[in-house]
Amino acid sequence: MRCNFSRTQLQDTQFIECVFIEQGDEIGCDFSYAKLQDVQFISCQLSVVSCQLSLCSFIGANCFGAKFNHCDLKGADFFRTSFANQISYRNYFCSVEMTNCNLSYANFDNQCIEKCKLNNNRWIGANLQDASLSGSDLSGGEFSPESWRQFKLTGCDLTDIDLGGLDPRRVDLTGFKINPWHKRHC
Repeated sequence: MRCNFSRTQLQDTQFIECVFIEQGDEIGCDFSYAKLQDVQFISCQLSVVSCQLSLCSFIGANCFGAKFNHCDLKGADFFRTSFANQISYRNYFCSVEMTNCNLSYANFDNQCIEKCKLNNNRWIGANLQDASLSGSDLSGGEFSPESWRQFKLTGCDLTDIDLGGLDPRRVDLTGFKINPWHKRHC
């Protein structure tokens, strides 16, 4: 509880069924500027057997190749977190897996998380302003109606999502994938 992991090197570490915040706390653990390449957070939710990462700070952390599966990341701050490997000035590729997570009210402002596995997440109230999730698998996710215009979603898998609030006239949906029954209503 209330741990400070800032600027630590935690590459290839596994956190399984961990709790990083006490119920009622207003600030989670600090992972800011930590090296979290290929780290795994598994079953980090608020329950009897789980891992809770709510309100944790990942500001400036290197999370390339990280995996967050079945985690409660509600209100987590990913500002300036790196999910990309920069090969040259214009060439990069992203690698992160966030599946079955609660990302409500998390901060992904101006993030680049392209062509990644981001399915079955709850994104209600998440700050996705100017983020690029292009080419990512967002299937089974839950989004706020107002969030669709905040981020780039070209080439995304949007199957099994309630697309309420998504206006195809105002959002570039080039290369997107949706359920066949959605196409009849667009």
